[in-house]
Amino acid sequence: MMIYDFIKKNRSCRRYYQDLAINEEQLKHLVELARLSASAANLQPLKFILSWTPGKNSLIFPCLAWANYLKDWKGPEEGERPSGYITILGDKDITENFSCNHGIAAQSILLGAVESGFGGCIIASIQRDRLRSELKIPEKYEILLVIALGVSKELIVIEEVKDGNIKYWRDEKDIHHVPKRPLSEIILDL
Repeated sequence: MMIYDFIKKNRSCRRYYQDLAINEEQLKHLVELARLSASAANLQPLKFILSWTPGKNSLIFPCLAWANYLKDWKGPEEGERPSGYITILGDKDITENFSCNHGIAAQSILLGAVESGFGGCIIASIQRDRLRSELKIPEKYEILLVIALGVSKELIVIEEVKDGNIKYWRDEKDIHHVPKRPLSEIILDL
């Protein structure tokens, strides 16, 4: 596959085959991709917490909010939950400004996940105090993002934005639709 194909395939997956495990080595490989990625001023202030066991996963899951546009959906049911997580932290002993580092790292992780046959979702809607308590995260680390990972159980399609509506949605066949603005709308001729 070409990078274009990986990016098109890299959609925010919110339902997984929970029983198809992701393991520690696979998660470490994904963090290795983040480690090798660009870092603002090369400070490399990010730290990562890996989770692949049902016990630890069960501590993380309730700290996350899922798919705000899907008002009648509370998130993945038992059996459809991620089989792993990578929590991205910022080390405040290195810097107080994490700039775009966690976005770059998250994209690298997700592209690596797609290449490895997994789906993922970047989650920033986090009950940070609860997650800090559950995982015993020291105060010196700012909780930036959680990436949910697993084998995707969803069919996700990209479509053109219609009438300016950018909200993703699911149809009667449970296919997840993601509207994208056309190139002609996002490139400015100034």
